[in-house]
Amino acid sequence: MPPKLENNESASMDVPKKQHKSLHKDLVWTNVLIFIVLHIAALIGLLLSFTVSWKAWVLGVITSYCSGLGVTAGAHRLWCHRTYKAAFPLRILLMVFNCIACQNDLYEWSRDHRVHHKFSETDADPHNINRGFFFAHMGWLMHKKHPEVREKGRTIDCSDLLQDPVVRFQKRFYIPLVILLSFYLPTMIPVWYWGERVWVAFLTNGILRYVVTLHFTWLVNSAAHCWGNQPYNRFMEARENKHVAWWALGEGFHNYHHTFPYDYSTSEYGWKLNISTVFIDSMAVLGQAYDRKTVDPDVIRKTKLKTGDGTETFQL
Repeated sequence: MPPKLENNESASMDVPKKQHKSLHKDLVWTNVLIFIVLHIAALIGLLLSFTVSWKAWVLGVITSYCSGLGVTAGAHRLWCHRTYKAAFPLRILLMVFNCIACQNDLYEWSRDHRVHHKFSETDADPHNINRGFFFAHMGWLMHKKHPEVREKGRTIDCSDLLQDPVVRFQKRFYIPLVILLSFYLPTMIPVWYWGERVWVAFLTNGILRYVVTLHFTWLVNSAAHCWGNQPYNRFMEARENKHVAWWALGEGFHNYHHTFPYDYSTSEYGWKLNISTVFIDSMAVLGQAYDRKTVDPDVIRKTKLKTGDGTETFQL
């Protein structure tokens, strides 16, 4: 999901052609400028990354995985879909990881994702794939919200989220937490511990790492709704995509996930290409995760026969 920006989402393909001619008027130019600057800085960071210490690469990878888990195991599977329960220490850890990701606070992320699931592929879908790959990937962040997104979004109950003190804390202090955890510490650790220059550390471990993780997350909204097969439900655009499963820590089993959104693993294949499931199961061994929800294999089999396209997962 997206970083904390201004009004997002756009009109769908269902609007008349005359309105399409003026779609540029719906652009949020501040967001467009932010993305341009971010990607230019990330490109510079990419060039600089070949000159930094191997320690910086290790830090970047670790930080990226932590931020990814904050989105997948945290915002997505725990808070949004309630697919499992987590003890207080794990919820704090996932909240910290989610702050590193800088992709909206837990409340807003979960609310938008619940809207996406309930109104997929309609005007009320924040990143409607019917608007095209780029729109679903990141273009929706450059447009004002479609009126249907706002209207239908008000019908989604998210009161359960604010019952969690961890969510309330993050929501209240989100901006300083993000500045500290997503940018300040990843920048200053290389400076403090191996003498890296501040601006180099900021462009590599700060900006480059951030932009790369953004695109990995966005692939779930774009690639996993465009390319792949539909073994569980051929009547939706969500698809099984092994590349997204790899890069997005297990979120590429997307046709399965949209068919059975309450399964904590988002897949019937356990640990296969699913780092987030490995993490949740490991936390369960430590007593931090529990009540993990799954789908009866017989239900999966019958669903495949009834609505699937007759393929197995990852037959691209």
